[in-house]
Formats: sequence, C-alpha cells, structure tokens
Amino acid sequence: EAHLTIVFAALAVARYLQDATGMSIKKIVNTLRPLQQVTVRIAGHEHLAQDPLTPAAESILDDLGLPTQ
Repeated sequence: EAHLTIVFAALAVARYLQDATGMSIKKIVNTLRPLQQVTVRIAGHEHLAQDPLTPAAESILDDLGLPTQ
C-alpha cells in the first residue's frame, strides 16, 4: 500500500511538472541532472559552490515559480 502511494505521488508530481513547464519529464530530468551544489567548510567558513544555471534550467525554474538564486 505504501509503495502504491509513493508511485501515485510521483505520477502526480511528474504530471504537475509537465503541465507547468510544457516539457517532458525526460527533458526536465536531463536538463537539471548535471546541476550540482555543494557547501564546503574551509577553516571554519562555509563556502557554496554550484554550477551556473543554463538558460533551459532557468526557464524550468521560472515556469515553476522558483527562485533562480
């Protein structure tokens, strides 16, 4: 029963992403997969390192109403 709940929740999220962006789930995943972010602690100070957003990734985040920063 829990497995079925998770599957239906994933389908609902996938459908929402497709409707909001007009893109397929495969294209969304392929666009966002290479983006990474890491926080590194050096000498007691935290530093954030992240890949720059591509225009396609920014478009997806804009369509979802998420901040790009």
